[in-house]
Amino acid sequence: MTETDGGARPPLSGITVLEVGVFMAAPFAAMQLADLGARVVKVEDPRSGDPVRASGPFVGGESSPYLRLNRNKESVALDLKSDAGKRAFLALVETADVVVENLRPGAMARLGLDAAGVRAVNPRVVYASGSGWGQDGPLAPLPGLDIMAQARSGLMSITGTPGGEPVKVGVPVCDLVCGLYLALAVTAALRERDRTGVGQSIDVSLFEAGVSLAVWEAGRYFATGEVSGPLGSAHQSQAPYQAFRTADGWVTIGANTPNTWAGLCRTLGMDDALADDRYADATRRHALRAELQELIEGRTTTRTTDDLLDALGAAGVPCAPINDHGQVFTDEHLLARDFFWDAPHPTLPPQRQIGSPMRLSAGPAVRGPAGPPLGADTRTVLERAGVPADVIDAVAGRPAIIATKAEVEGA
Repeated sequence: MTETDGGARPPLSGITVLEVGVFMAAPFAAMQLADLGARVVKVEDPRSGDPVRASGPFVGGESSPYLRLNRNKESVALDLKSDAGKRAFLALVETADVVVENLRPGAMARLGLDAAGVRAVNPRVVYASGSGWGQDGPLAPLPGLDIMAQARSGLMSITGTPGGEPVKVGVPVCDLVCGLYLALAVTAALRERDRTGVGQSIDVSLFEAGVSLAVWEAGRYFATGEVSGPLGSAHQSQAPYQAFRTADGWVTIGANTPNTWAGLCRTLGMDDALADDRYADATRRHALRAELQELIEGRTTTRTTDDLLDALGAAGVPCAPINDHGQVFTDEHLLARDFFWDAPHPTLPPQRQIGSPMRLSAGPAVRGPAGPPLGADTRTVLERAGVPADVIDAVAGRPAIIATKAEVEGA
């Protein structure tokens, strides 16, 4: 797909990406590039494909997470350990702009398909690698999953409640942020290639992606030597900025500016607190956070969440309910902004997708097919790349009778 429903060309139209991705980081990065209009060819092991394909729940035999994480992509099944598979892959490299991979460091080199091997065929290729710990350094050879990166990066040390057991962030945040950094770095490297005509290598790790998020913690440690700990829902240095109990649940409140603090006090009938110099600014309030929380909850627990949302919103105080994902995926604001959409699939009913947060006025995000069946596009993609027929037959066998990405899009 090269155009959105509105007819505008997405910003990465004309860019071809080869993804050798498993699980999360590289597939998530490639999904961002595909949403922005790049043509993404996902290269998978013909025996089982991306391991996410084995992750439930399943819809008509297809992994539901896979259908969403790999939208807007084509699936090519290649055994990269075979001579024919390598020949086919390098033939695709000849006309590619980007390779994104997140195998363990050294795996692509052993196949002869690392950055050096790829750029020997096409020096313009941007070669982006995601990994647990980076391409070098003492940890590089070790396996690294999201939870290990969350643990070693310090994220788990500040997540949860004081004195509680270790808790990770609910989503695989190091995987996802690594993927976002990969996609951002790719777009920057493509811009540089526009000037120089030469590609470059990109190295992003889950570990460093996690550490990079510690903005407040670094500010505290490098200024004072103090090591941060878990604060539940509270902010690291300002108050009130956390979740508070209500009569029927919880509400989050962020009253960390003079105007919002005044609005909160007036809404909750806390005129004495507004006049108290001990609460004069967000930093001083943070030093007295425990007593301030008790004071505020003495008011919020007498009112319902909906009542507080209405009253605080009218006073200009930032606030929100704590929604579960059943509420999120049916949220009226998101529905009004057309955030969710239904992606076609060759063998399944349309599959609901989370929208792209990137809203570009000149070229909206692509809304193409859901994640494809394993190898559905192998023959079509290789023929389009001019791969010799004997190589195609060696890797693809007899032509499969299955709808391709192009057929799903009506191309």
